[in-house]
Amino acid sequence: MRWKNGAGWTSEIRRVPDCENWDWRLSIAEIETDAPFSAFPGVERELVLLDGNGLRLRFDDGKVHELHPPHGSLHFSGERTLIGELLDGPTRDFNLMWKRAAVDAQLWRRPLVGAMVLFVAPGETWVVHLLAGQAHFSEECGLGALARGDTALLRPDAGGRARFALDGSGEILLIRIASLDVAAV
Repeated sequence: MRWKNGAGWTSEIRRVPDCENWDWRLSIAEIETDAPFSAFPGVERELVLLDGNGLRLRFDDGKVHELHPPHGSLHFSGERTLIGELLDGPTRDFNLMWKRAAVDAQLWRRPLVGAMVLFVAPGETWVVHLLAGQAHFSEECGLGALARGDTALLRPDAGGRARFALDGSGEILLIRIASLDVAAV
């Protein structure tokens, strides 16, 4: 889909709820030229470089931050006006956005060495995005294998908490998104 400001393209992974007035959203942006970023009032953003030689984020307040390989990242407010400048050719960038009044989100980049278990509580969604390597969920999870670039969304059953076992080697983005209104979930 086109960017909100029409200056680029994004592949949306997921938005919740699935409407224009989402609470959180995951996407991958293809940046081929220097361009302004869209403004998202009331939204927090975390941008992670997936591929390419880097991206300079030039904010209107004079601050500059560069995302360098292998997976440079930055958390910033969606209200901030900025221009993305390519350092040396196009980039692909993972984008997590969440409305600060509706959810809390945290993103970690971490190695995957062997097995790990994730417990997902009511009102939470966990996301695993495989940056490099290989991984697979245990058979009882029903999710199967992940290849580089795959994303898995982990949610609890209607009955409450859920357990997901993941095994593999490589590097992942691990994201926890929690509703601020758990009673409504």
